[in-house]
Amino acid sequence: MKVLLVSANRLKIPYPVYPLGLDYVANALSAEHRVRLADMNAMGNSDPLVDGIREFGPDVVGLSLRNIDNCDITAPKGYMAEYRDLARTVRKHSDALLVLGGSGFTLFPREIMETLGADYGIIGEGERLSLLLGAIEAHKETSALPGVIQRGSNGVVPFPWEGRLTRGLHEGRPHIPFYLKNGGMLNLQTKRGCNFKCIYCTYPHIEGKRLRLIPPDEVADTALWIEKTGAKYFFVTDSAFNADYQHSIEVARAFTKSGVSIPWGAFFAPTSPPEDYYRILADAGLTHVEFGTESLSDDVLASYRKPFRADHVFGSHNAARDAGLHVAHYFLLGGPGEDIHSVDRTLSNADRLECAVFFFFCGMRIYPNTALYDMAVASGRISASRSLMEPVFFESPAVTTEEILLRVKDHAAGRTNWVTGSGEDMTARIIPRLYARGHYGPLWEHLIR
Repeated sequence: MKVLLVSANRLKIPYPVYPLGLDYVANALSAEHRVRLADMNAMGNSDPLVDGIREFGPDVVGLSLRNIDNCDITAPKGYMAEYRDLARTVRKHSDALLVLGGSGFTLFPREIMETLGADYGIIGEGERLSLLLGAIEAHKETSALPGVIQRGSNGVVPFPWEGRLTRGLHEGRPHIPFYLKNGGMLNLQTKRGCNFKCIYCTYPHIEGKRLRLIPPDEVADTALWIEKTGAKYFFVTDSAFNADYQHSIEVARAFTKSGVSIPWGAFFAPTSPPEDYYRILADAGLTHVEFGTESLSDDVLASYRKPFRADHVFGSHNAARDAGLHVAHYFLLGGPGEDIHSVDRTLSNADRLECAVFFFFCGMRIYPNTALYDMAVASGRISASRSLMEPVFFESPAVTTEEILLRVKDHAAGRTNWVTGSGEDMTARIIPRLYARGHYGPLWEHLIR
């Protein structure tokens, strides 16, 4: 069969993100099917997609939906209208089966199936598309396939994909030049799954609660391939690179052994690291550490069910800075247990984190299949029958969003390294200029003055 895999994501702020999920799905299909990739971020509009559909004549179009909305309580923006237009474009110019997938789709599969009028959906990891195509070719019933949903039917998230997590890199990728031009940054995974229990997080639902580790040598091979494409930087997209300290050390050592020479960054939980952990990673090319800190109030961290407390954050921060790394902290204020005193505690404690960038987000987006959802239903904040496709946020009854944002602004006192949200206006203005001057990577370190 001829299969066209389309990444629907068009977000470029704070920087465009390479759709590596398509590489994994393409690899799972390529032995049995002809596969092509289309990236709407690189294309810019639907015209190139229409041309590709006409030229390729796919039997199946797989549409990957990464995000449903921007999760911003102050300026919410949804993407379903864009996805609906894209689905209509596919239908208008092709008789191919339309199959939906991606992390965004997995959160609301039945609703999105109906909204976009797709034929099938893949809940969970996209490699399952190979099972669906095999059943269709063999004229077998598809309803019993794990993770496959048809329009009008129910579907549940299956167990995580148990096949080998292998990313196909042997074929050319027509969208790579776009990312090399806009930041020079590609990405990779070292594992899937999340073994933390944070109340708001969807990772355990999408990828499973058990860590599935990719062999370090394979990760290093991917990093070398990224370097050979001309990329100047790569980012590790794991939920937390250090969720398994030993494995992440082995990955870093594999980078060193294989001769990976470009810099890289990753997302970390600020838990207590082993001795010299960040130095080992720095020696292997790590330059940027992004901590999911969320709060510097122990009571709030406990309420969020975080596996660390404020002292762990300070220790992790200092260890990363001592290793010469750029450090950013992401905060999520206004969730369960937050009040004006805990906000002030977080802000005053942030002053102790030297030479860092702080990104402050406010209000927790409520998603199904999370502990926060169960709390919201049990407390009567939302009904179990309510659709959450349109964003609904948990806001602490003890302090308003407006009070929190004003507190952050006053405490920041104009410091450019204190950013509310993704700093969309600022990044849209500054980042392209830095790219044009030859800079690469996430670039948030330039905010530190």
